[in-house]
Amino acid sequence: MAKAFQELTEREILALAVSLEEEDGRTYGEFADHLRADYPSTADVVMKMQQEESTHRQRLIEAYRERFGDRIPSIHRSDVKGFIRRKPVWLMRNLSVARVRQEIESMEFETRRFYAAAIQRTTDAGIRRLLGDLEAAEKEHTEIAERLEREQTASGARNDEAATERRRFVLQIVQPGLVGLMDGSVSTLAPVFAAAFATRSSRDAFLVGVAASVGAGISMGFAEALADDGVLSGRGRPWVRGVACGLMTALGGIGHTLPYLIPDFRVATAFAASVVAAELVVISWIRNHYMDTPFLKAAFQIIVGGLLVFLAGILIGSA
Repeated sequence: MAKAFQELTEREILALAVSLEEEDGRTYGEFADHLRADYPSTADVVMKMQQEESTHRQRLIEAYRERFGDRIPSIHRSDVKGFIRRKPVWLMRNLSVARVRQEIESMEFETRRFYAAAIQRTTDAGIRRLLGDLEAAEKEHTEIAERLEREQTASGARNDEAATERRRFVLQIVQPGLVGLMDGSVSTLAPVFAAAFATRSSRDAFLVGVAASVGAGISMGFAEALADDGVLSGRGRPWVRGVACGLMTALGGIGHTLPYLIPDFRVATAFAASVVAAELVVISWIRNHYMDTPFLKAAFQIIVGGLLVFLAGILIGSA
């Protein structure tokens, strides 16, 4: 069971301080490795912070040896109550720069509070002075993280990071969502309007539309989730992509199905056709805004395809 901080002896507090600096230093190294490819300037700063943590660790070990000898007990944050339980970095997939900064600030704040509390629990003047120095150093680390944000904004590096984050968002969320929306909006046109013109019944068209939309959503969601695990492609968690793709597929089909809740077949069909036009414009805008496809080109491509499927549904249903 975890031990309360108030129950720790000076020896245990100093051993815990060594362990904290080791863990923080290792975490900074993992953060830097994660950021190196896309955010080199941030990675460099994080590496400097890792080096400082290593210096702190050496000072703590020297102080421990002078007071208690060479054997340092293995005490970790998980052995003491009150510390935040953090997920290992290797389990934090697709970490953003903003998330890394938040993690660093949280780590430094917690460690600084530990040193402040540890000072009150020690009586050795040399150790108290060392812990005070380290508390001040942790405060400087927090200020470094804040200054990093300002410096990167001024230098333009923040803009580069924002662009990278946007590309990642597009790759992991927008792209699978757009694929689903296009599939749901276009592929369900034929069965919905075929059922509508074949039966002249709003209720039948609505049931077919819901079934087609839900079925397509489930199919597309699984297909996207099973496409790849995102490790090498950088496309993110499979289940996130699958959910985004599946929901947008179902939404794309439901949009022009809902008008068939209107009992009058002709009014419902006219309303559904206007919804289809709006869907195709929205898809064109998304492709233009996120995929850098010229709007007119995107509109022409999606409208021509949608119109062909729309006409096929009407012709088949009227046959």
